[in-house]
Parts: sequence; C-alpha cells; structure tokens
Amino acid sequence: MSPTVARKSRTTESRRVRGLFPTYNSALDYLFSSTDYEQTGLPKGYNIDNFSLDCMRRLLGKLGAPHRLLNAVHIAGTKGKGSTATMLASMLQACGFTVGLYTSPHLIDLRERIQINGRMISEAELRVLLGKVFTAAKTLGDGRSPTFFEIMTAVAFLHFVDKDVDLAVVETGLGGRLDSTNVLKPKVCAITSISYDHCQQLGDTLSSIASEKAGIFKRGVPAISVPQVAEAERALRKVANATKAPLMFTGKDIDFSYRFESTKTDGPQTRVCLTTPLSRYEHLRVPLAGEHQALNCGLALALLDKLKELGYDIDDQRAISGLDSTVLPGRMEMLHRDPRVIADGAHNPSSIEALMLAIGQNISYDSMVVIFGCCADKDIRSMLRCLSQGADKVIFTRSSSPRSADPEELAARYTDLGGMCQAANSFPEALRQAYSAVSRGDLICVTGSFYLVGEAKQYFNTLS
Repeated sequence: MSPTVARKSRTTESRRVRGLFPTYNSALDYLFSSTDYEQTGLPKGYNIDNFSLDCMRRLLGKLGAPHRLLNAVHIAGTKGKGSTATMLASMLQACGFTVGLYTSPHLIDLRERIQINGRMISEAELRVLLGKVFTAAKTLGDGRSPTFFEIMTAVAFLHFVDKDVDLAVVETGLGGRLDSTNVLKPKVCAITSISYDHCQQLGDTLSSIASEKAGIFKRGVPAISVPQVAEAERALRKVANATKAPLMFTGKDIDFSYRFESTKTDGPQTRVCLTTPLSRYEHLRVPLAGEHQALNCGLALALLDKLKELGYDIDDQRAISGLDSTVLPGRMEMLHRDPRVIADGAHNPSSIEALMLAIGQNISYDSMVVIFGCCADKDIRSMLRCLSQGADKVIFTRSSSPRSADPEELAARYTDLGGMCQAANSFPEALRQAYSAVSRGDLICVTGSFYLVGEAKQYFNTLS
C-alpha cells in the first residue's frame, strides 16, 4: 500500500470511528459503563477466572498488538510506583526521548493517566481511541466485555504507538501477575517498596504479595528492586530464579545510599548517591519530599542506568536536570498557603507512616489537623494507628468513591484509640471544621485516598 493510500485509509477509519462517539462525553459514557473495580471494589477471587489476561491479549490482537511495538519500562510494587515512573520519565524526556507515561489513578482529569512528555492525551485523541477499542471489543465474541482498566490500558498502548514514543513507562494497576499491563515484554522491570495492601486479593503475607508483584518478571529481562524486608526479598528472588530474570537490589547489588539533611540555605532535603560501572550519581537532591522518596529516586536512577547499559543514549547532566524539575501532584503537595493545606495520596498503613515522618522532617508547624477519608476495604485499624503518631486532631470525611468508609465509624474507631477527632459528611464541611481549629502556625493535611486528594485539589482550583 502506498503512503498516500495508507493515509487515506487511516483518515477514513478515523472518520468512521469518530462517528461512533460524536462527542467526548459520549465516549466517556462507554468507558464508564464498563466494569470498574476502582469504583466497585475488587472481587476476592484474584485468579485467572476474574483477571485473565486472555481477554486483554485478544483485545490488543484486534487492535494490531500495540503492546508488541512498544519499548517499555514496567513498574510494580505497593507504594512509590507513580513517583518512580514520573522521575524516570522526567529524566528520559530531558535526555531528548519521547516518553509515554501510563499511571493510575488520576486526581481530577481521567486524561492524567496517559501522558507523553508531560502532555495529557487530548479529548479528541481519547475519543477516537475509545471508538477503536469499542469496535474491537464487539468482535471478541465470548460474551466478556473489557473492564475499565483494560480499556484504558489498550488506549494508552495505542496512543503511545500512534505517537511513536521512544519509551513507555508503565505502572501496574494491581499486583503484577494478572494485571492488564502484564502483556508487555519490557526492556527492564522494577519493583518498588512492598507492604500490606489489597490483602484479600494478593494474600496476607509479604511473601505472597511480593510473589504477585514479581509476576511481571520475564525471562532474560533485567529487574531492579528497592531494598525489601527479608520475607519479600526472598519471594522476589525465588520468582526471578524461576523465570530466569536477572534481579538486582539497590543498596545490595547496586551501590546506593541516601541521607536526610537540613541547611539554612536549602532547607530540609534528601540526597542520594548511586554508582555503577556506567554511572556515578553523587549527592543528587530528591525532588519529592520524604525519605521514602529517596528509595524511589534511587530506583529511577538504577533504571536509567540499565537503559544506558542497553544502548540508550543517556546524558547524565541532562538527566539530572530532568530529575530536579520533576513535579508530581498529590504527593506532599501544598494546596493553600494561608492557612497551609497540604495533600498526599497515602492510602495504606506504610504510606501513612511515611507521610507522618516526611511532614515532621520537612514542614515546621505548631499542630497538625488531618482531614482523612479512605476506602472501606483498607486496613483501617493500622492506618488509624499510623495517623495517631503525627496528627493532633483528625477530621474524618468521605471521598467521592462509592467505596468510601463511613466518617462516623472511622471517628468511633479513632476515639477508641484515644485520638481527638470529628466527623464531616463532605470535604468542604471537613475543611470548615479544620479552619476553625487551626491558627497561623498550624498545618492541615488531606490524606487517606487519591479520591479525597483529587477532591481537595479541585476545590482549591475552583477557589483560585
């Protein structure tokens, strides 16, 4: 087929697909009519009956198998996936690569999940690609319709192929072994910090959770992990040996260290060092606040070094400049200055614990009021215990998620732990209560759920 005929063919197809969804909202109606486990909650049976990759492979096959055309970095883990992915993407972009970034969930706009060089997919592009997926899904023929996450993953892969990205940085949604993104054959895999979350699906031990995350390992594909507790490390090594995936850990197999410091000129910050035969990164400032982000930064640097080893032209100084300019909404993000309101999407016990430590290290305040809302299927007791380590008062509320825990029940459980708290039925009401409880030297922190953080961001965006 000649280039002219090919262009005409694509134009005809594009017009036909646009006709399926004449408006952006009509395309979203199709997307939101699909099964969305983020909204309904995950089934307890985390197995190939509920999460088979066969449907995803067949759907992508109908779409030209875009996953096989991508050079990708695949990232799994309990916490830190989005931070690691964003720092890596920022460094690669600074080195002149066209970089696709696929993350979840979003805070305000669905299109945040699919970006190329920091630019969200446009409404028009998303509408056309949803039309293509809709058409392909109708021909699957087994009565099973793709889920929300499968549709979004297919759209992301199509978009990245259409725009001819050099690399796609892709984070898993849940687990790894049965995640929709696990159809990729990446250049390198990564495992961020592993802790307890989604235990009903992934198992109630760190070994079982780590084994599910390690399901992204592929034969011969290098894998890199942050330091893990012994139980998780053993599980990762076991899967790596079984799949013959070369696995390395920062801080053990890769020379890595970090330190927290505070100076009069630069204030509180964390700095990292990472050395390999190809790279020497010394005392780099971690662009995101919190010691836990040092591990994510070290992992991003190790992934960058591995890509350099695989032949990618990485300029270290440009990469460092890209790292320094990394911005990630919803992580220790200052939403308002007077009074100070920060927001962080910490949504499991270890994340809450890390957040309380990061706030104490990086922000000076007299007392802290936390506005908290989480999903009912979380380890609420442990999250509340972690909250009590840093909050002087907690105002419990509900987020926009249908899975949101009841604020009154949260308050009752927190009171049993001896904490001071109130309950509010909405974020604006919770914020009014927080305002009445703070003075100029105090801090308000919004956390517990990305849904709640997104709601808070939207509220303050409307004010401004």
